[in-house]
Amino acid sequence: MKIANALLFAGSALAVSLLAGCKASGDNPGLEYAPQMYHSVAYEPLTQIKDESQGSWLSNREDGKGEFFNSNVHNPNGMNMREPVENTVPRNKQGYLPHRLKQFELDQAALIKNPVASSEQVLKDGEKLYLQYCNACHGKGGEGDGKAGEVIGGVANLKGGAYVNLPEGHIFHVITKGKGRMGAHGSQIPAESRWKIVHYVKQVIQGQAVAAEAAPVADSTAVAQVTPAN
Repeated sequence: MKIANALLFAGSALAVSLLAGCKASGDNPGLEYAPQMYHSVAYEPLTQIKDESQGSWLSNREDGKGEFFNSNVHNPNGMNMREPVENTVPRNKQGYLPHRLKQFELDQAALIKNPVASSEQVLKDGEKLYLQYCNACHGKGGEGDGKAGEVIGGVANLKGGAYVNLPEGHIFHVITKGKGRMGAHGSQIPAESRWKIVHYVKQVIQGQAVAAEAAPVADSTAVAQVTPAN
């Protein structure tokens, strides 16, 4: 009986000691299960840590290398990231290239044609989007008389002057990148929605049956391929 009690006492003391060792407080982080999950080392895309001993003081890797060693030795140019295949550009879910022009490249933007086919539903969607994003400044009729436009001033009247003849790509570019006092909306409005707004502006607000075209040139894919990424 005494032996059983002694074993029970010893087992209890050992359990208490183990649990106490797992407790974290002050400068003591306690014991960690799978420490590499807590201290994962991020891969730097443009550089590699090639010294296999870096972070050896922290490491418990099975391969015996330092915790900070993260090189992919098969990648060229001393980088962890892989470069895109030559002459390829990623496309979006709609199958066309993303808008890759700089803010000042309005001339090239004017060459881009609207990839969204116009329809009654597209114009309805364009109206909703216009009222949501554009009405505050440009006004319901596009005359630059929105409530916010009256305060900040200098808002374009989309029915007047040279604005009537702006190509579709130009309008899309200005919505995306901004121009003058108008801020960029590319991060707020998806590309397809921006093109629907373009249809609404050209066909409903400006009353054009067919959107004005800059010139018979290469399509948006060709233009985007020869311009640098942002």
